[in-house]
Amino acid sequence: MLNYILLLMNGTAAAEGAEGGQSQWSFWIMMILIMVVFYFFMIRPQTKKQKELQKQRDAMKKGDKVVTAGGIYGEIKEVQETTLIVTIAKDVTIKVSKDSVFLDAADANQAANEKK
Repeated sequence: MLNYILLLMNGTAAAEGAEGGQSQWSFWIMMILIMVVFYFFMIRPQTKKQKELQKQRDAMKKGDKVVTAGGIYGEIKEVQETTLIVTIAKDVTIKVSKDSVFLDAADANQAANEKK
């Protein structure tokens, strides 16, 4: 795709001498099209994914099984505003940030099935 864009830009540069101002318009149209492609294929899906992840974190409740960013599996014992108390073994609890916790795959699938 990059080769195609460079070829078009090279063609517009050659046409600039003959047509004058028209090559400037084609250059700006190409730049706008590139920005639109970036938005719809890279930026928009990432923001949708972040919003969905934030909804999952806000919906976490006591008893949900979670995985921390460090790979520690546990069960939520208590939910606070920005942190969670997670039980990882009998009589072993840790306090972790909500931003570093993900729902365990089994709980995530169950929650998705309940939505449907």
